[in-house]
Amino acid sequence: MPFYAAYSLLYLLALACASLLATDLHAAEGELQVRIGYLEYQPPRGPLLSNVIPEPTDAGLRGAELAITDSNSTGRFLKQQFSLEAVQAPSVEQLLDAARQQHAAGIRLFVVNAPAASLRAISQALPDSLLFNAGSADDALRTDNCPSNVLHSLPSRAMLADALAQFLAVRRWSRWLLIVGQTEDDQAYAAALRRAAKRFGLQIVAEKLWTFDNDQRRSASAEMPLFTQTAEYDVVLVADERGDFGEYLPYNTWYPRPVAGTQGLTPVGWHKTVETFGAAQLQKRFEALAGRWMNSRDFAAWMAVRSIAAGVSKLRHGAPAALRQLALSGELPLDGFKGRKLSYRPWDGQLRQPIELVQPRALISSSPQEGFLHPHNEMDSLGYDQAESRCRLAGVAP
Repeated sequence: MPFYAAYSLLYLLALACASLLATDLHAAEGELQVRIGYLEYQPPRGPLLSNVIPEPTDAGLRGAELAITDSNSTGRFLKQQFSLEAVQAPSVEQLLDAARQQHAAGIRLFVVNAPAASLRAISQALPDSLLFNAGSADDALRTDNCPSNVLHSLPSRAMLADALAQFLAVRRWSRWLLIVGQTEDDQAYAAALRRAAKRFGLQIVAEKLWTFDNDQRRSASAEMPLFTQTAEYDVVLVADERGDFGEYLPYNTWYPRPVAGTQGLTPVGWHKTVETFGAAQLQKRFEALAGRWMNSRDFAAWMAVRSIAAGVSKLRHGAPAALRQLALSGELPLDGFKGRKLSYRPWDGQLRQPIELVQPRALISSSPQEGFLHPHNEMDSLGYDQAESRCRLAGVAP
């Protein structure tokens, strides 16, 4: 090749590289930066009355981190960059202070993994922000005093109880023995089960309050059969969210019956055994990141961040009020690897989603069960329907 030809070729290559570099710099300058705050209440854990395996201390956080990675993998083509600023606080006051500090730093989009009272306090302190509830299953947040700037990616207790009740109704396990723990969370879960039983025409033949304060590891085989001796039942329903005693009910009941609820056959928002509709790929990505299985709080936090990313991609901006309006309109494109279109209910901001029924290492079923119909959306057969809730978020400004 003649010298001048080679020189011309090098010149053109250099010019092309300079042009690409200039384009990249321009893209970086015009990139939309979306900052998301992650707020988690993580109090000191008291002693348990069993050897139940505790929930991971990073439950929720790892799901949010994976969603940031997933969002950036597609966001770079749209000149969108997502980042997560996480805080885990041991007290409600410290978490509220952290929320205010992130707000002062300019963050207006939050994923909150905290109990209902803390979530309410944060929503009131940050009225111009959009919060995604990935930590509280409290039904009152969806029925009575609904915070106008909160959407719920975690299923409510009513959704979980209805999903289980539908399955038991299909199996004709209509007579329940209900055993309830002593904590407020246990009482709330039991209330959801009572509501579900009434809703689907099932009968609670007996209800017992667990009042023992001893470790059941050595005495369960002797105490549980006597404790569960009552009128004949088809299934034992247990409300023990912390895991103090429920793990020792299976195979120790007076009648040889299945156990369901917080232990045994359990309704969950997510589980390792969910594999269809592309879920196996999500599971693998999560396990590579966290070194453990993805659980319901991880999935709720993942869905929260992905909801933000989907809204930003559609709107091309991250204004909280606009994202909220889009989510409540039903036009937000969401894929949760559950085989059905997911959407937020316009009256209470709850994410519609199927609920998996699992035992520790197997997926048993998924609700809504076949035959449980609804005039508008069959997933609204789970949890409080519009007529049952006083919330009307779609008509309330944030």
